[in-house]
Amino acid sequence: MNTKNRRLVLAGIVSLSLFAVACSDDKKTDSTTTTPGTDAPTSTGATTTTQAAVKLAAQLNASGATFPKTFYEEAIAAFTKANSGVTINYAGGGSGKGRQDLADQIVNWAGTDGTIADADLAKYKGGAVLYFPTVVAPITVSYNLSGVTKLQLSAETIAKIFQRQITKWNDAAIAADNPGVTLPGTAITVAHRSDSSGTTGNFTKFLDLAVGKGTTSAVWTLGSASTVQWPADTQAGEGNAGVAQIVKSTDGAIGYVDLSDAKDAGLKMANVKNAAGKFVEPTLDAASAAAAGAKIADNLTYSAIWATGDTAYPITAQTWIIAYTKQTDAAKGAALKAFLKYILTDGQKLANTVNFAPLPAALATKALAQLDLLVVG
Repeated sequence: MNTKNRRLVLAGIVSLSLFAVACSDDKKTDSTTTTPGTDAPTSTGATTTTQAAVKLAAQLNASGATFPKTFYEEAIAAFTKANSGVTINYAGGGSGKGRQDLADQIVNWAGTDGTIADADLAKYKGGAVLYFPTVVAPITVSYNLSGVTKLQLSAETIAKIFQRQITKWNDAAIAADNPGVTLPGTAITVAHRSDSSGTTGNFTKFLDLAVGKGTTSAVWTLGSASTVQWPADTQAGEGNAGVAQIVKSTDGAIGYVDLSDAKDAGLKMANVKNAAGKFVEPTLDAASAAAAGAKIADNLTYSAIWATGDTAYPITAQTWIIAYTKQTDAAKGAALKAFLKYILTDGQKLANTVNFAPLPAALATKALAQLDLLVVG
């Protein structure tokens, strides 16, 4: 089943879950719902620890990163199917929107592919924030070029393309990355995110680390942030899906898109030269290789971008769910804590099915331990 069809199935599951909530309210049965990953064997068939079953009842609203949205939709559907008293809405909108919505206490949790700037921490009205890593995946350099099915690109070439220093596909720099490949003189259309985006932050961080200021080539000059000042003759799309649509519909287009959305759109993806000098395909195994060597900070933030190792994909993005340490609403806090525990246990088994890689085991263990810091009530 492809991801688009899976999403339709998941939408039906969520609808049935909501219908079950209404029915349970009317009938007031004595049945107890268990939480996958916390209480009993789950609908995924995974082995779990056995605890006393807990009835959860709450609505959680969230927004943020579109990079992990497909995974979150999958996890939400499975979790709410087993916990009919819980509704979880994830609106996407980009990492910047998620962080701002959490700061303003509009949402109960947010998805973000980037960390909160130190200068912004005081703006979070609910106090201290916890980071819970969830999955990793490649950010692909996707393209649409008639007659070219395989492409290799170095960081220097990518930087020049996105800064509009290279404007034709048969440029000498692209040809040097692709010996023996016949490249047409098609004009290049650059597609990027229009919203404040963790995908943009991680893509530009890769370019900054690989060929930015302070490196031997110093080709990349736009810096690294959730938004950058792209050249005026580029095209902007909302969310990863928006960039994917521009690339899909435009011969000669190139853009940065998460693996899940790139596969959904049927895009071709370039192999990207990594820190070890190897051209690596954007696969889940290559993303896992990048994440495995990342240095984890005490607050569980880390970066898998421009990782060392022959098999590491160089634009591997990490992502987190962020939430306030102090959960003042007991019901919502209990539901959030159970959902996070599910994401970090049985939910990890869902990652590969929607083109994400699960967390390294050691990191998942640290994230589970951090749940003890989330205070409910």
